[in-house]
Amino acid sequence: MSRRKRLLRRVPLLVWLTLVWVMLWGTLDAGTVFFGVIVALLVSAVFPMPPITTNIVVRPLRLAQLVLYLAWDLLISTARVAWQAVRYGPGTKAGIVAVTMLTDSDHLTAMVANAVSLAPGKFVMQIDRANRICYVYALGMGEHDAEAVRRDVLGLEAKVVRAVGSPAEVAMVEAHPKAEG
Repeated sequence: MSRRKRLLRRVPLLVWLTLVWVMLWGTLDAGTVFFGVIVALLVSAVFPMPPITTNIVVRPLRLAQLVLYLAWDLLISTARVAWQAVRYGPGTKAGIVAVTMLTDSDHLTAMVANAVSLAPGKFVMQIDRANRICYVYALGMGEHDAEAVRRDVLGLEAKVVRAVGSPAEVAMVEAHPKAEG
């Protein structure tokens, strides 16, 4: 890889570090931005990031659909948790459900776990990488709700894979009967 390409790949990190510097100082002026760039260059030179290779393929339309779904899920989950708090108070039932993931990618598993944990009422407590199992804590569960939680998590995994998964992962998810997403 040429030196120019390596420098261009660092631009987002430099912009991010500069933005963090400006936010830490709380003022947006030429001096703060200038020294933010200097600090960003020093940090990236002293603590270089290792190269990360992924087979993530961004599909803009599917990514937009995923973002809209997550926003809608955030609204619905907030209302559901609020209703459970009002109706049952501290006596709200909860449970832990083991969900076997379809994909074996660390990046996709992390994205799914973060997406599950984004909205209130569910979060991933633990990930068993060797067996591809996510243990999901779900608020407001009844006796027969474990399968619904599994279906929701697998549907979300399918949405994530369709948005950023490799073609092979997309084909695998499409072929699986429980991946409705």
